[in-house]
Amino acid sequence: MDSSKGNYKGDVAVRKPGWVRKFLAFAGPAYLVSVGYMDPGNWATDIAGGARFGYTLIWVLLMSNVMALLLQTLAARLGIVTGLDLAQGCRREYSRALNFFLWVLAEIAIAATDLAEIIGTVVGLNLLFGLPLLWGCAITAFDTFLFLALQRYGIRKMEAFIVMLVGTIGACFFIEIFLAKPDWGGIAAGFVPHLEPSALYVAIGMIGATVMPHNLYLHSSLVQSRAVADTVTGRRSACRFNFLDSGLALNAAFLVNSAILIMAAATFYSRGIEVTEIQQAHSLLDGILGTRVAPIAFAVALLAAGQSSTLTGTLSGQIVMEGFLNLRIQPWLRRFITRAIALVPAVVAIALAGSSGLFHLLILSQVVLSLQLPFAVIPLIHFTSDKKKMGVFANNAWIKLLAWIIAAIIVLLNMKLVYDELSGWLGGGPAWTFVLAVPPLAAVLGILAWVSFAPVFRAGRAWESGVMRDEHAVAASIKQFTVRHIGVALEHAEGDSIVLSAALAQAKAYKARLTLLHVVDTPGTMMMGNQSSSLHGTEDESYLDGLAREIEERDLPVESLVLFGNPPRELAKAVKAAGLDMMVMGSHGHSGIEDLIFGQTVDALRHAVNIPVLVVRSFGKEKAQRG
Repeated sequence: MDSSKGNYKGDVAVRKPGWVRKFLAFAGPAYLVSVGYMDPGNWATDIAGGARFGYTLIWVLLMSNVMALLLQTLAARLGIVTGLDLAQGCRREYSRALNFFLWVLAEIAIAATDLAEIIGTVVGLNLLFGLPLLWGCAITAFDTFLFLALQRYGIRKMEAFIVMLVGTIGACFFIEIFLAKPDWGGIAAGFVPHLEPSALYVAIGMIGATVMPHNLYLHSSLVQSRAVADTVTGRRSACRFNFLDSGLALNAAFLVNSAILIMAAATFYSRGIEVTEIQQAHSLLDGILGTRVAPIAFAVALLAAGQSSTLTGTLSGQIVMEGFLNLRIQPWLRRFITRAIALVPAVVAIALAGSSGLFHLLILSQVVLSLQLPFAVIPLIHFTSDKKKMGVFANNAWIKLLAWIIAAIIVLLNMKLVYDELSGWLGGGPAWTFVLAVPPLAAVLGILAWVSFAPVFRAGRAWESGVMRDEHAVAASIKQFTVRHIGVALEHAEGDSIVLSAALAQAKAYKARLTLLHVVDTPGTMMMGNQSSSLHGTEDESYLDGLAREIEERDLPVESLVLFGNPPRELAKAVKAAGLDMMVMGSHGHSGIEDLIFGQTVDALRHAVNIPVLVVRSFGKEKAQRG
């Protein structure tokens, strides 16, 4: 596999001995995705929320994280099960014209994401080294080579580098928290849902900045870098490990975002200082906390956030272009195009408005991302809910309900954010701005409505990569077999030792308790049941009690039960009455005409119960033969 071209499919072996090593083999993709949840766009909303409303909006970050976890899990499942990323799925599902439209939207969103990363890197360099903003733009034009250099070393090295950057961001902000000395009681209270009317806009911004559309394309592709077995069991295991990977990575992102908000609340809100810009927050830290460590840690974290997001944004661009258009170009050219598109507005904003222009440009990038988000979320839910595509891995009813509720919340809040921003821009502007903005928005909303509701009225297409074969359906129904109580049917004969040996082996394997059973089937008991007393019944009861004491010496829980009457019928009753999960019994040692003479128990019992019956070839003599 030529990783230099960005194709990592099946590069990483996951068949490792031991649960921990296998999990570590799967760990990585979600950490690349998680950097999108702590990029400079998130910083702006987290700082604004903490500085204006203290700790009260921490619950909004937690809710956003839960939403993101479900959607990223669906994206990972799509890639694992179908072998296609979200963009490739769209190419197979939609018309060429619609795919082109979705590709253009995705490219605009990736350029907007790259714009936010440029701003983070430029501001970080300015804060850390005093480098002029325009010079910072020039440096960011060349940091593309960092990505190309890392890409040549393979996906695992890239994942390790991203994890290092994420760790740097987290460490820097926990230093900030330590220096700020926050109110831990207030932090705990912030997890209780409560929203002031004036905080609604900031809360919407925090949710809108959380789920990034390029992360869904990225995650559905990156999970394919693991060499997952083409079986239901292999895919199910991969889905489980990737869910754990996503949970750890996104919770790490939640901790970083919470740390940013807590730092802003403890430093600025507690002193009545309202902060709306990243540079402003940095400049105030030194004077408030009285140490140079705080602003340096802030700048280092911002620089790490910008660089890590740059790497994943570039990879997303390659995935989107190859997925929607089936077009692969050289990575350096792809990276150059994306960075050039994002650099132009950044340079213009700096030249015309300085650092304040960058802040407004950062907000604009979040609005652009909000516009594209529904076009990634809604197809993802449709695809992962379609049994023609996902087979036995299709979303069940409660997952679909939860996913659609989350999608509706995210989409509606993002659309409100877009509406509010556009209202502010168009309200005081000339009429031509209204004419230019409204028709494209109406077209976008019309296409969104079609993408959302068309699958309700027409069946989706079956993908050739779906898990649809009969063996997959059967394998998906396999469940772990649990045995807690084993019945042992004994004959009071020499062959009982073989039956008991088999039963003890099963009991030790399942950690189950045993019940020793024997049916007294003398002529009297066949007619009168336990009301008939006989020498055989007394001997059998003493025999079972003695065996039970012997087995107890092996530290196994055991009890005994003597039954009276027809053996198959009485054993079947005992299975239900005692709640047995398995029956172990011996073969009769006879067949044919002897079955008619002495009777046969095994087949009759197997047809009368719905639990496994383990038949041991014991050749023990029948009771009738002993009598």
